[in-house]
Amino acid sequence: MSASPVPSGAPTAVPATSLAFAGAGRITVIHGLAAQATPGVTITKVASRTPASAGERAGQMGAEPCTYAELPAGADVVFVASPPAQHAEHVIEALQGGAAVIVEKPLTTTLDDADRLVTAAAASGGRVGYAENLAFAPAIELARTHLGALGAPHYIEARALSVRPDWGSFLTEGWGGGVLFDLGVHPIALVLLLARDARPVSVSARLEGAPDIAVDEHAELTVTFDTGLRASITASWRHPDHVWDLEAASASGVVRVELLPNLALEVDGTPVPVPAPRSDLPAPQLEQMGYTGQLTTLLTDFKAGREPEMSTTFGRDVLDLVCGAYASAGHDGAPEPLPFTGARDTTPLHLWRP
Repeated sequence: MSASPVPSGAPTAVPATSLAFAGAGRITVIHGLAAQATPGVTITKVASRTPASAGERAGQMGAEPCTYAELPAGADVVFVASPPAQHAEHVIEALQGGAAVIVEKPLTTTLDDADRLVTAAAASGGRVGYAENLAFAPAIELARTHLGALGAPHYIEARALSVRPDWGSFLTEGWGGGVLFDLGVHPIALVLLLARDARPVSVSARLEGAPDIAVDEHAELTVTFDTGLRASITASWRHPDHVWDLEAASASGVVRVELLPNLALEVDGTPVPVPAPRSDLPAPQLEQMGYTGQLTTLLTDFKAGREPEMSTTFGRDVLDLVCGAYASAGHDGAPEPLPFTGARDTTPLHLWRP
């Protein structure tokens, strides 16, 4: 049982920012709502592969449709939410146009492209943020604080379970990978955050597909770190409901977070209050899952000239572990050393199934 939530604060204003979207898929609905709930942000443009998609999403956001070639179209920040194989191209073009960039997960489909983005972000002064929204979820931020007080963890378990998506191109070879590549990056990111200064040195993985799709739909990973920390990660599209949770244990205590289906935080079995979402939001998940916090933090970082904690380097670290896991699964679960030393021009899926 969760403790009573603590009162929420007023919406956090950010420096006046015009925001354009590269991509008009379902995730832009959520990011658009977060932007509309953030004082100081104005959505100006939406680009998509098809004019109809751009027009529909732009109409919902009070913006104007445009083409990818027209971006950044004068916007201060471009939110890149196109398919992962296009991320590198769209991020670099936005930077060249003078905009800062937020790029959706997964960062890219290959480590070569991830390297390109890290280089481009460094040349821009760090004006690229990686959209791992859960890093900004209030319950996760509180968990990190409590775990910091308990000491370095020696075991972390994280799960992201859901139904298989029935929209988009997630189940196709062209996406770059399946459940581990797309959904699994969330628990992987949280494990890396809670691990603090520990660095992963190997990963062993088991992936399972299905006869009617080209990608993996169930993944189980064991990650070993240089401090002796071990992490167990499960990502699956075989669950009837959404279950997202994690648990971290140190020598002096245990922190447990449940994000879905219910929101709860416990320290040594005792419920800890988490902030209640703002009452003015169209859905509490915008704050509880970190979407509003992500936007305000990244835009504030850009304005201050700070490289975000959720940077392209962090996104590449996540993809590096993903690639190692797919390679391990392709070798019957044999441990794969990290950082990954295999092919950097190959998608995760093809590291598992050449």
